[in-house]
Amino acid sequence: MIIPAFDLINGTTVRLYQGNYSNQKKYDINLYKRLKDYEIKGVKNIHLVDLDGAKNIKKRQIRIFKDIISYTDIPIQIGGGIRNEEDINMFLNLGVKKIVIGSSAIKNRVEVKKWIKIYGSNTIILALDVIIKNNKKEIAINGWQEQTNTTLEEIIEYFSPMGLKHVLCTDISKDGTLSGPNNVLYKEIVKKFKHIEFQASGGVATLKDIVSLKETGVSSVIIGRSLLENKFTIQEALKCWQNE
Repeated sequence: MIIPAFDLINGTTVRLYQGNYSNQKKYDINLYKRLKDYEIKGVKNIHLVDLDGAKNIKKRQIRIFKDIISYTDIPIQIGGGIRNEEDINMFLNLGVKKIVIGSSAIKNRVEVKKWIKIYGSNTIILALDVIIKNNKKEIAINGWQEQTNTTLEEIIEYFSPMGLKHVLCTDISKDGTLSGPNNVLYKEIVKKFKHIEFQASGGVATLKDIVSLKETGVSSVIIGRSLLENKFTIQEALKCWQNE
């Protein structure tokens, strides 16, 4: 499916260039109006990121997310600094449908294994963001500021016995660039991990990019900047996905 994404800082929709907080672009949009329009058009899922919470859990935008969730009937998945069961329960109680776990999947693996078991494989999404060098898909964490020695494949294989089902995979070099997605990456991991429903993120600029991603076999495409900058409409994106 097509999943529109909104990254929020202090309630304002922004896009970071390759995850860099100092290189951000603000968008003067009415998020509530846009969500209502997306609901009418048939969008089935929304991706929200709490960039404030990702940086400092004391600055979580709880009130804003509560308002958003109460305003729309579109199922919402949310990420950004979610590090413990208290965080997960808080968002689920607000009405969030899926929880996106990033850095904790690397730094706190035993706990995350437990969360998949407790909350179910349909609730927990692992966000695995990679820097690719010599075809090695190395995961970066903590807002992409810290590289690890762990590969994408290692983490998927580690969590798969617990029933891991959803993985949001971003090629960091593509994020926020409108330079086109890394189709080679997605073809490779979809072929290798047939039990995983991959969400592709990063680089989508045209409707042709959506077509090419559908052909890789990913389950969903997360689209941020290109929708915010009206490179195409949500109707065109949805029709393009459905027609492939």
